Amino acid sequence: MTADSYGETTATLIAYTAENDRWVKTYGPWTANLGKSGIAPPGQKREGDGRTPSGTYGFDFMFGVKPDPGVKFPYRQAFSYDKWSDDPTSPLYNQWVDSRHANPGASSENMMNPPAYDYGAVIDYNTKNRTPHLGSAIFLHVSTGGPTAGCVSLPVDELLQLLRWMDPKHSPQIDIKVA
Repeated sequence: MTADSYGETTATLIAYTAENDRWVKTYGPWTANLGKSGIAPPGQKREGDGRTPSGTYGFDFMFGVKPDPGVKFPYRQAFSYDKWSDDPTSPLYNQWVDSRHANPGASSENMMNPPAYDYGAVIDYNTKNRTPHLGSAIFLHVSTGGPTAGCVSLPVDELLQLLRWMDPKHSPQIDIKVA
């Protein structure tokens, strides 16, 4: 996925499949929405800055307010008690939290967020080390027609094509960069 500059709030997304040692275009080009403050240069993403992190990332799992649309990744349906911890001081920072059983911290994102979270995939940004203040809740989700808070979004039909196509056994990645 490529944007023209770090300040851009849209980028061109093209999905490729590796075939016989070469990349073959599978989907796109599509226009994806980015963070309201564009793309963060490498290593500069911070919590709450409204920027989409640059870099190459895998995907952790898929989720949605709606039931599993037939994806190959593990899928979690979101309910009113499901939160994503955006609190850098929380031991659960940058994780899905069932608030019936754990406190997501002072700042959390409601995962029951239609239509944006009708379907989505967790971009594997800062999800392993969960380093405080480097950013959380970076998803590929349904577009609501404009910039995001730091995620990547696509119209629902395009997103569903991509989510159904991605297979964890092929380790799909998203490469977020500036031309």
